[in-house]
Amino acid sequence: MASISHAITTTTNPYLPHLTPTRSRTLRFFHSSSSPLPPAKKAGVSAKLTARSSSSAAVDFSDPDWKTKFQQDFEARFRLPHITETFPDVAPIPSTFCLKMRTPINNDLPGHYISDEEWHGYINNNDRVLLKTIYYSSPTSAGAECIDPNCTWVEQWVHRAGPREKIYFKPEEVKAAIVTCGGLCPGLNDVIRQIVITLEIYGVKKIVGIPFGYRGFSDQELTEVPLSRKVVQNIHLSGGSLLGVSRGGPGVSAIVDSLEERGINMLFVLGGNGTHAGANAVHNECRKRRLKVSVIGVPKTIDNDILLMDKTFGFDTAVEEAQRAINSAYIEAHSAYHGIGIVKLMGRSSGYIAMQASLSSGQVDICLIPEVPFNLHGPHGVLNHLKYLLEMKGSAVVCVAEGAGQDLLQKTNATDASGNTVFGDIGVYIQQETKKYFKEIGVHADVKYIDPTYMIRACRANASDGILCTVLGQNAVHGAFAGYSGITVGLCNTHYAYFPIPEVISHPRLVDPNSRMWHRCLTSTGQPDFI
Repeated sequence: MASISHAITTTTNPYLPHLTPTRSRTLRFFHSSSSPLPPAKKAGVSAKLTARSSSSAAVDFSDPDWKTKFQQDFEARFRLPHITETFPDVAPIPSTFCLKMRTPINNDLPGHYISDEEWHGYINNNDRVLLKTIYYSSPTSAGAECIDPNCTWVEQWVHRAGPREKIYFKPEEVKAAIVTCGGLCPGLNDVIRQIVITLEIYGVKKIVGIPFGYRGFSDQELTEVPLSRKVVQNIHLSGGSLLGVSRGGPGVSAIVDSLEERGINMLFVLGGNGTHAGANAVHNECRKRRLKVSVIGVPKTIDNDILLMDKTFGFDTAVEEAQRAINSAYIEAHSAYHGIGIVKLMGRSSGYIAMQASLSSGQVDICLIPEVPFNLHGPHGVLNHLKYLLEMKGSAVVCVAEGAGQDLLQKTNATDASGNTVFGDIGVYIQQETKKYFKEIGVHADVKYIDPTYMIRACRANASDGILCTVLGQNAVHGAFAGYSGITVGLCNTHYAYFPIPEVISHPRLVDPNSRMWHRCLTSTGQPDFI
């Protein structure tokens, strides 16, 4: 494998919701992986309808035992990889994580470990978190995600995150490494800090940071960054990443070679879909080589586009900081004669930031996201609605996600170091087309354009993200000591859970155009369909 970019190419989902116009009433059936299935016809839905899962197993709904088989398949797919699968003779030891004492390793006791059986702060390995909590009585309910045509309720459970009573690594033998990949995101330093602090509570003394993403494993000019509580104590007070970030990097084999040479047996990878795909490839290569290495992911994507999770860290901060840009655009537009403010926010495939920021601000008249197609021109286009807004209220504010309307722009074959397609600038395009349109119809329009992307990315995490980052960092360490590998940790229905990496990276999580949240946004903006 020549480059990590080969390993981080995610599977394309052929049935993305953005291919369907907003407010469509097609019936959609979802498997547990949240991967949409082909739309079914409203009339005459066959009892033989099958649902496809990420494991390519078919569910025959005419089988009276389909529900049991579905749950068994789900449980198998969400089983967490464990080092005992490769090393069956590894014996667990009592956990050194106990908040009743602060000196986890005691050389005066047999085995050197203190076991406090009276502390009831451990998670049982059989604890589970319910993945879905809404019972939809009909496939036509707003936001319905149905497994079968009758929307049968099927319980889907995932593994609860947290410290286990038995661990599979001796802290004095652990050398842990942390790497931050992709772009900047509020909260990176918070996660780094909490991983280090939790590792030290377990008794780990050797903790290092790999500088500038996966690149740090191969670039001879980049050296490990020694980490300790003293080093990371106050890094959460500023944005960015103590370790630096970058995209791309060496091949998976070279990364694992580096892990072996450095003696690293715990690797914590902070990144998005692509980074997690790379982490999963590293995990698989370690198993192939029979290396006792735990690879744990922490989902970092400001776009909030990781499957199965309530939200990812950095998202809340991004929505909050976006308010400044939207408010500035509103003031500029409201203060000018026929003023129009255009704000472009992050969101390559998913429009969560634009949607939530628009809903929060109450100042946005038009919200455009990648999942919902739109026309600029024509009687039902965005520009015609802007003309209406100027006539009715004298000003307008547009919020657009960076991945929206890419079908309107000239396509390029360029990709970045992570293998992502380089998008055209939809914000600038809308600005130019707006000016051109109003000039052609002879109406004065004062158009202002704001792109706060890099200002938002560099922010310090707000209080909400700070809490999320803290718990994610702690649970990542708990997962590693519990012997898991090839997993990631996330918030699921307000509880923290572990997921096998492949289940969360098959495709980006998208805004459902028929969801209640998107309907709330439309209610707030008052915008029509632009098709």
